Order: sequence, then C-alpha cells, then structure tokens
Amino acid sequence: MVFKGLLSLFIIGLVSCNSKEKSDTAATEIAIENSAPDEVAVTETQFTSGAMELGKVSMQEFTTVVKANGMFAVTPENQADVSAYFAGYVKNIRLLPGDVVKKGQVLFTIENPEYVQVQQDFLEASGRLNYLKSDYERQKELMVDNVTSKKSFLKAESEYTITMAQYQSLKKRLSLMNIDPNTLSGENIGSVISVLSPLSGYATSINAKKGMYMNPSDVAVTVTNTDNLHIELKIFEKDLPMVKVGQEINVRLQNDMNQVYKGKVHLVNKTINTEERTVDVHGDLVNEEETKQLTPGMYIEAEILTASSQHAALPTEAVANIDNDYFVLVKKTDTTFKRVLVKIGSTSNGFTHILNADEFDQNAEFLTKGAFNLITE
Repeated sequence: MVFKGLLSLFIIGLVSCNSKEKSDTAATEIAIENSAPDEVAVTETQFTSGAMELGKVSMQEFTTVVKANGMFAVTPENQADVSAYFAGYVKNIRLLPGDVVKKGQVLFTIENPEYVQVQQDFLEASGRLNYLKSDYERQKELMVDNVTSKKSFLKAESEYTITMAQYQSLKKRLSLMNIDPNTLSGENIGSVISVLSPLSGYATSINAKKGMYMNPSDVAVTVTNTDNLHIELKIFEKDLPMVKVGQEINVRLQNDMNQVYKGKVHLVNKTINTEERTVDVHGDLVNEEETKQLTPGMYIEAEILTASSQHAALPTEAVANIDNDYFVLVKKTDTTFKRVLVKIGSTSNGFTHILNADEFDQNAEFLTKGAFNLITE
C-alpha cells in the first residue's frame, strides 16, 4: 500500500512538471509572436542624452544642378602685356612679381640713340611748318589776285601739305614714346624713354631685366587687375541645353569646400570644343568684396543651378541607408518608433526628397536626428 502511494505521488509530480514546462514554452512562443521587430524603444534619457529631435515632412526647394570645373580669371580688358613700341636696351627696371602698379606709372625705361633722331626730325618739321604755312597762305592770296603763277601756288601747297603730314606722323611717334611734343625743345632731347602701365593692378610676370635688348614685339611686363574676377567653367556637351544666362552658380575652392562663392551665368559659348566635347561658360561673381583673397588661375568646382521645384522632404539625417534600402523612424508612442521603408529622390541643402510621403499621415512625426544609429542597431 505504501509503495502504491509513493508511485501515485511520483506520477502526479511528473505530470505537474511536464505541464509547467509546456506552459513556459507556450508563454515564450506567445511573447515572440507578439514582439515587433520593426519597433524601436527609446527612453526619455536616451532621447535627451542623444540630442535626438523630432520633425515632420515639409515642402523644400530642390534644385537641378550641372556640375562644372574651371578657374577664376580676368577679362581681357583687365590684363595687359606691356612692350615697348620701339626697340632698345632696358636701362632701368625695379619691379618684382606681385608689385602693385598704378595706371600711368613708369614700369621701366628703355634707351636707343635712334630716339634722338625722331625728336630732331620733329623739331625740324615743326620749324619748317611755320614758314611753309605762311608761304602757302601768301601764295594763295596772290593767286586770287592773279599776281603769282599757279605753279608757284601748287608748289607752296605741296610742300606745306607734305611737311604737315611729316609733322603729324612724328608727333604721333613721340606720343607712343611718352614724350610730350608740346614741351619738346632742343635743350631736352634725350635717348631714354619711359614705358608706362596702361592700367592699375599687379605686375604678375616680368620678362625684362636691366641691359636686355628688347624688340618692339617682346613682352616685358604683364599687368593684371584682379578687382573684377570672373568665373570660367567648362560643361559637357550634354548639359548645354540646361544652362542659360542668368542662372545662379555656387563656386567652391578645392582646398576649402565649405566656403561658397555666389555667381551668375554671364555668357555661354556658342561653339563646342571638338576634342573635349565641352562648352565654355563665363560667370560673374555676385559679391566681389568676398573675393579679395582670390587670384586668377585658382582651380574651382562649381554647380550651375539650372531648375528648381518644391517636394516633400525630410532632413537627410533622418534617412538611413541599409544595403541600398532607405528607412525612417515614425513615432508611434512617446517611447516607441516604427522603422518604415521609404523611397527617396534627390538630396539638396540637407534635405532628401521622400517619394512616398503621401503614404504617411500629415501629422506624422519622424526622428530627424539620431535615427541612423537606432535603425542600424
């Protein structure tokens, strides 16, 4: 009897244990079934310490851009290759590359004995001209009164006309030599002339040196005015139909991509470089005061803003890329967010176009800061 009682107790205990194990397993299965793998729980402490932020879908301006490379340059009117109009030896030059020069400033002097002959010929022509003019006018009056012959009148007229042409020609040569014909006299004839700067700016290159013989075609100094820099870009042939005069340009230097210089398209070339299949685009800087530290020849990267439109968007930081799928976190309760797949378009100014924004409630809130780490965990 005792044995039967013990056996009964053992069987009851075994059945009880099996029932408990089944109950625990069922509870676990129910918990797994009820868990939501796309939900993320965030405590208030996590939200605050992670500097997380909430936001809604908003309409943002998106621009279509054409990327281009190029450099800062100056217009042809702001750069001059200076040479002497007359051959000679460089007598004096004190410029260094980078020196500031003013319009009309003496860049260098040049010497040649032939300059003396030009001045002498001018003074002689000037002296003869006064006599020939008087003789011509006298012969003209005598011709009217039939006192002189026509031959004498024509001779006086011819000599006066020829000498006048010589005088004007020599006067122009003296002007090119930067010698004032009105102050020239026999006492101040010289063999040295000055070459002046045609514009204000900087001496950007110097090819002349003291004692060098220079031909009229030799470039001695290059002067560049950097006050009016412009943008020179190259775009690909396929982008030409999108680029128009007046469009905005964002310009960045390669060594400082954070600084943006603003410009506008001024001119689009009408010919295509057949070797590179590119087109030249010229632009003007909007705020030239910001470009004082820039110099011609600096390499730049630019974006030409060709079109703009408004689209529903979220901050780019709110969108996480996981294996080329894009997800956002939508607020469900005060402590939970749901991970949702979205379709995206272009990105501009820190915002990403959400193509399926109409699938969300207009009052839906998204985790706009700190979402990436939560989604990828």
